[in-house]
Amino acid sequence: MSFEQKRRALITGASSGIGKATALAFAKAGIDVALVSRSQEKLEGVAAVAKEIGVEAKAFTVDLGSVAQVKTKIQAIADEFGDIDILVNNAGIGYTANLSDTSLEDWQRVMDLNITSVFQCMMAIVPGMRQRGKGTIINIASIAAKQAFAGWGAYCVSKAGLLALSQTLAQEERVHGIRVTAICPGAVNTEIWDTETVNVNFDRTKMLTPEIVAQTILHTVLLPQEAVIEELTLMSNAGVL
Repeated sequence: MSFEQKRRALITGASSGIGKATALAFAKAGIDVALVSRSQEKLEGVAAVAKEIGVEAKAFTVDLGSVAQVKTKIQAIADEFGDIDILVNNAGIGYTANLSDTSLEDWQRVMDLNITSVFQCMMAIVPGMRQRGKGTIINIASIAAKQAFAGWGAYCVSKAGLLALSQTLAQEERVHGIRVTAICPGAVNTEIWDTETVNVNFDRTKMLTPEIVAQTILHTVLLPQEAVIEELTLMSNAGVL
C-alpha cells in the first residue's frame, strides 16, 4: 500500500479571516500548516485548533510590512517547519481614500504589504519548490484587481499589480512544476472592514464568508498536479461586490 506524502503549507495573514479559515480547511484535509501574522496570541489559538484536528501546526510572528526582512524570515520558517509545498499569500491591507488624498507614505505602505511582501515570500519559497520539481502558490488578490473603484485607488493598483505578479510567475515557473493561482474574491466579511484604513459602510451579511473562500483555495490546491487554475474570480451570489 502506498501513502501520499504529507504536505506542508505556509499561510500569511493566518490569525483571522480568510487566512484562519484556510488554515482550518487545510488541517481538515490533513495538510500541516505554518501560520504567519503579526499577532502571536491569535496565531496560537488557530494553531491549537489545527492541532486538535490532527495536523502539525506552528505559529510564526512576522511583520510583513517590514519588507526588507521578509525573505529571510520566511526562509527561516521553511527551514524550521520543513519543505513548503503550498504557499498562500493572504496577508494584506485595505485602504480607502481618493488618490488626491493619498499620501506617499500611505501609498508605499499599501504597496509594501499587498505586493512587495508577497514577492519576497515567493522568492523565499520558490527555490525549494524548484528543487523538488513541484509546488503550489495561491495569491489572494481581489475583484479590485480587475475593476477600479473610486476611493480605492491605492488598493486597486496594489491588487492589479499582484494579479500581474501572479501571472508572470506562473509563466516563468510552470517549467519547474510550480503552479501559481490568483484568486480574486469579491467582498468578504472579515475584520478588514473594521480597520482604521477602511472607511466604508457595506451590508456585510451579503458578502462572501471566509470559509467559502477557504474551500475555493483548498479545491485549487487539491487539483491533480497536472492541472492548475491560474486565475479565479469568486463573487457573492447576493449581488454585492
